[in-house]
Amino acid sequence: MRRIRSVKRPARFPVSSTLLRRLAFANIVANVVIVVTGGAVRLTASGLGCPTWPRCTDDSYTTTAEMGMHGVIEFGNRLLTFVLVLIAGATLLAVLAHRPRRRGALPLALAVVLGIVAQAVIGGITVRTQLHPSIVGIHFVVSMLLLLVSYALWRQVREPDGPKVALVPPPLRALTWITVVVSAAVIVVGVLVTGSGPHAGDADAVRNGLDPQTISQVHADLVFLLIGLTVGLWLALRALGAPAGAVRAVRTLLLVELAQGVIGFVQYFTNLPVLLVGAHMLGSCLVWLATLSVLWSIRERRPAHPDPTTPTTPPGSVTPAPEPVTAHA
Repeated sequence: MRRIRSVKRPARFPVSSTLLRRLAFANIVANVVIVVTGGAVRLTASGLGCPTWPRCTDDSYTTTAEMGMHGVIEFGNRLLTFVLVLIAGATLLAVLAHRPRRRGALPLALAVVLGIVAQAVIGGITVRTQLHPSIVGIHFVVSMLLLLVSYALWRQVREPDGPKVALVPPPLRALTWITVVVSAAVIVVGVLVTGSGPHAGDADAVRNGLDPQTISQVHADLVFLLIGLTVGLWLALRALGAPAGAVRAVRTLLLVELAQGVIGFVQYFTNLPVLLVGAHMLGSCLVWLATLSVLWSIRERRPAHPDPTTPTTPPGSVTPAPEPVTAHA
């Protein structure tokens, strides 16, 4: 009897690599936008514009005329969650439809969808607890984690599917990870600063009880440490002739840190005007994304089956370490 060979059928709805990359990048942009709009909710004292959840009021899922502008602002921010779900859902479907299937992309795309749903629930808990600063802080930290996963997904679909190879020696990899940890610490302590300050989202919301001057000083000290580490990493990479992409990523991080630091100091000494506080929240997202860019720049993925005629080391760069990178960067 004649054997029939199985033939791999193409995807019914083929998705190009370009579309997949654009959708993955859209996740990053959307998560930054909702952080900024969430900040606008707090800075306009609209945190309880919709005083309950999942409804806006006890009798309506949408805002009413009686809720005024605060209700419109809060409800508008809630609607943005559906936009994020649509983008994340489209990205997940694109990952499933893309051929060949990108290794490791599916768990990341699914994590983005689940993270957005979790954020909606945390947002509801925030309203239910009358904007308790601890829950508000968790809400912001989870947003940073969502940015991490979204960024990882974007890089995953842009790179080959081969093994990861280090581009810098172990001491510089360690220094990079220390910089990442300090950057995360700056964000967490910044959340505590916010929880002690005047912009609670509602006039009756409680504060975390920390002394604003003391916690702000701790935050500033961590910022100085982060800038020092970034300068040291930049100089070390240049001295060792590291790949231009890594040097450029660290330089960008340094410039973003300096800009964010200027905004932070100005807002502190001008009694926290809302526009500067909003800009500082956007800056937090940009510092975190620039930090992640540095982390990804010190390694690269090689094609699973490289072309033997293609050079594996860029001219003038450090010879990559022979061992694969084990960290999930």
